[in-house]
Amino acid sequence: MKKFREIPEEFRVEPLHQDIYLANGELRKWEGAMTDVYSTISSTENYEPTFLGSVPNMGEEEALELLYSSCEAYNKGKGLWPTMKVKDRIQFMEKFVKQMATKRDEVVKLMMWEIGKSLEDSRKEFDRTIQYIYDTIEEYKNLDRDSSRFEKRDGIYAHIRRGPLGVVFCLGPYNYPLNETFALLIPAVIMGNTVIFKPAKHGVLLFAPLLEAFKNSFPRGVINILYGRGRTVAPPIMRSGRVDVLALIGNSKTAIALQDLHPNKNRLRLVFGLEAKNPGVVLPDANLELAVEECVKGALSFNGQRCTALKIIYVHKKIKDKFIKEFSKKVDELVYGNPWEKDVTLTPLPEKEKPAYIQELIDDAISKGAKIVNQRGGERSENYIFPAVLYPVSTDMRVFSEEQFGPLVPIKSFSHINEILDEIANSKYGQQISLFGEDAYELSPLIDNLVNLVCRVNINSLCQRGPDVFPFTGRKDSAVGTLSVHDALRSFSIRTFVASRDDDYNNKIVENLLRTGVSNFMNTDYIL
Repeated sequence: MKKFREIPEEFRVEPLHQDIYLANGELRKWEGAMTDVYSTISSTENYEPTFLGSVPNMGEEEALELLYSSCEAYNKGKGLWPTMKVKDRIQFMEKFVKQMATKRDEVVKLMMWEIGKSLEDSRKEFDRTIQYIYDTIEEYKNLDRDSSRFEKRDGIYAHIRRGPLGVVFCLGPYNYPLNETFALLIPAVIMGNTVIFKPAKHGVLLFAPLLEAFKNSFPRGVINILYGRGRTVAPPIMRSGRVDVLALIGNSKTAIALQDLHPNKNRLRLVFGLEAKNPGVVLPDANLELAVEECVKGALSFNGQRCTALKIIYVHKKIKDKFIKEFSKKVDELVYGNPWEKDVTLTPLPEKEKPAYIQELIDDAISKGAKIVNQRGGERSENYIFPAVLYPVSTDMRVFSEEQFGPLVPIKSFSHINEILDEIANSKYGQQISLFGEDAYELSPLIDNLVNLVCRVNINSLCQRGPDVFPFTGRKDSAVGTLSVHDALRSFSIRTFVASRDDDYNNKIVENLLRTGVSNFMNTDYIL
């Protein structure tokens, strides 16, 4: 698909053998088996995967060791971290983010090699994550300020705060291995929970530069980092029944399987970001140029490997020919190359089996009447398959119902909007939709229906997660809980309070508690 180009010196990598792991506040030497890590990006003229290094291949014994470290640090709510003052936990988090910021170049380089994300997008992900942490700190201050007062009703004073839930088992995704993982990890930790965290299979080495910062910044056992095959290390942790919160960015099959292992499901809090099949809908009065531009970005940013990607596009029959022609042209103009190359949009896929899977979907669609309508669609190389635009797509095709999570764009035409509303209502997913049009009388009834089918309706723009201060969630199989700077703090906490009757005896006790400042929970400190 492209000729080999010499890799610039600043982006070359040497194998990183990460033989240390974080457990109970210590960076311990790993003496066991290692798992090799490869990149599908080739560093030779004749294609071959690049060896990036290795990580510990942990087993059940180590998984339980790290779990018990998290349990001991939480100590059923009696530990140092969950009982600490809010301002003190904030100081630990500020120390961490300052140290993390110094590792930008190392993390970005590993991100490019491990998951094929472009240099620009890798830098954006790192910077966005840093900003997310600072925004979380500020939001936590606001939350605490609102809690630094008493409420009174029916002769009862109540001092209401949010408290931690317990031990969190956190599993991040490969497509946003830093940002989406930290969107779980950071609010969980700052609210007073302890965390056992397992990186994704792809994007595992990029956490190596941050191990020192974790160790230096948090008390023993607050964060423990687990390596190994998920199917080996996750089951014993869940079967133990000692996990209070399961936090996962992934797919519903994994989420269900892990839940089923927990012996006390009624006590298990769930925070999930799962799969989606976000549609784009192009109405007959849409600005065609704008719709094409946003749909190309929405469908193929990071090769379509985003839960928020547009994974099917509905186009009104009146404009389908024009839209398909312009859309296909724009797709064929996208630049494929290695992540650090100038103007690159499409990059090698991190999963070596993904091109074959995308080909299966293409073959299935073609066998049922679809055609590849762009010239370059389906071109193959060892680590990529060029985006194919498929039309016409029907409901019996796999690509209609499966989340392709890769470079493939199905297009389906429609005559009446009710056809689409019924299909979206019957879908297993309900995250977002992109709606292209301008007539208020056409848009209004659509919006009024769609807000009950999905959780975000984007007008004339692609689907996306950000800004991070906005709610990020979904209906049906797309999410459990809400992740935003504001909502995530609530997802990883519970309201708890101290109550006392309004009488002289109790009021003197409460006043003394506040005056002495010896209680970490009962105080009216205002954090600046």
